[in-house]
Amino acid sequence: MPNLHRQEKLGELITAELSDLIRTRVKDPRVGFASITRVEVSGDLRHAKVFVSVMGTDEEQAATIKGLKNAGGFLRHELAQRLTLRYMPELAFKLDTSIEEGARILDLINQVEREDQALAAQQQQENTIE
Repeated sequence: MPNLHRQEKLGELITAELSDLIRTRVKDPRVGFASITRVEVSGDLRHAKVFVSVMGTDEEQAATIKGLKNAGGFLRHELAQRLTLRYMPELAFKLDTSIEEGARILDLINQVEREDQALAAQQQQENTIE
């Protein structure tokens, strides 16, 4: 049975180390402003999904993910140097759009709020005329 606590701790450790490696060691110009949001490690600790949030256009996001996939072997080797594990997980980079989705939902909520305020002001104005 997989140890969920160990998976979470390893995911947090990989997140911190990968963030540092991307910031300091990756020289690929395609890797723009990218931040690791979370890492999900499989039960057998052999595979890790790395969720990356990228600021920029869709093309810049795709280029950053492609650059990270190309640097995957280097990053895995550097992680092996920094972490003491029997098996270093295979890294799979995925684009994380949760921040963008959150911003979009917040914009929708603000739009509905403005419409409600405008409707309330209009109704109040109609009531004062009568």
